[in-house]
Amino acid sequence: MTAPLTDIDQFCRAYAERASSVRHRLAAMTGADRTRILLDMAAALTDHAPDILRANREDIAANPDLGPALIDRLRLDASRLSSMADAVASIAHQPDPLGQVVDGRTLSNGLRLEKRRVPIGVVLVIYESRPNVTSDAAALCIKSGNCVLLKGGREAAHTNRAVVQAIRQPLEARGIADAMTFVDTSDRAAIAALVRLRGLIDLCIPRGGPGLIDAVVEHARIPVIKHDAGLCHIYIDQHLDDMLDQAVRIVMNAKVQRPGVCNAVETLLVHEAVAERILPRLAQELSAAGVELRADHAAQPLMPGSVPATQEDWRTEYLALILSVRVVPDLAAAIEHIRTYGSQHTEAILTSSVQAAEAFVAGVDSANVMVNCSTRFADGGEYGLGAEIGISTDKLHARGPMGAQDLTTYQWVMRGSGQTRS
Repeated sequence: MTAPLTDIDQFCRAYAERASSVRHRLAAMTGADRTRILLDMAAALTDHAPDILRANREDIAANPDLGPALIDRLRLDASRLSSMADAVASIAHQPDPLGQVVDGRTLSNGLRLEKRRVPIGVVLVIYESRPNVTSDAAALCIKSGNCVLLKGGREAAHTNRAVVQAIRQPLEARGIADAMTFVDTSDRAAIAALVRLRGLIDLCIPRGGPGLIDAVVEHARIPVIKHDAGLCHIYIDQHLDDMLDQAVRIVMNAKVQRPGVCNAVETLLVHEAVAERILPRLAQELSAAGVELRADHAAQPLMPGSVPATQEDWRTEYLALILSVRVVPDLAAAIEHIRTYGSQHTEAILTSSVQAAEAFVAGVDSANVMVNCSTRFADGGEYGLGAEIGISTDKLHARGPMGAQDLTTYQWVMRGSGQTRS
């Protein structure tokens, strides 16, 4: 005998049922219609900027205990809001992913077989404190013909509500308002209730910390594509030649530019042959930028002001101005460290050796691998996707930054002229 539904179960089911009720209408729209909706959404973000920024100030004021990096993730200003609108417009102008024939051939019996992209259906996106995810996820789902349920974190509740109110208007004008719905509750039980709605929700994409990911995976009865964590590494190889200045700039950018994002570097690995050349300078510049350094026994004497690193440091995604540093004997040791402690998000190698770079790329099993550039480039916008709905560290269906095309599945279409099977 099944247990009776609770109020939160009924609350979440109602949202999912409304989204599911319009899924076929959205999927049947032309690419031009969906493009027009997204352009109207981009304009709505600009038109409602004062309301959105006012709501964001309320969220900032309501969360005084958040650290500086998390406040940075939450904060919007005119420039960031403009970038959100630009991302939606960029997605609008991308080629329509629906109906694309990814494989096609004529069989020996004359049947024409095609494999076409179609929407997944209803996508649930659960995320924490970054309000730009609200507009990015909505735009990518609408572009790919998917209805979307947005479950944002309570830290950004006012901002998310204001963003949704703005960008929902183009859908309301076309009679499909429920194609994008904000699940407006701070009750954490809603997460478990939503991910159990098999038959109404087709996919869940969680974006957040380990607690959120664990809660989703534990309770899910629907497919999940997850972003576990952003424990990103940079390895500085022995083959640096005249790249010392370049290496310092890359490490500084990867750690300092936005330390609270998932593609910021958390652990630096340095070949012992170049440690004395680069670590003192890095220590000086990182410390000047306010970075706390946690170094192993070999790195600490070369990095004034550093403190001893612990085993826990190698496993920690700081999302703050903290960097763990380890000296390794060779490339193989760096790869082994990443395999042991990494989250398969993003790793980088800084080297002048093509052979070392290729060995690193082949040896590191991560969604994004960078050669001689910052980990901060692991981003859907930087990849030309317009924006991303998340950075998948899974291996099935999608991996790395996920754009509109990654929110489609396939349908086989066969055309004949009366053939029967013998």
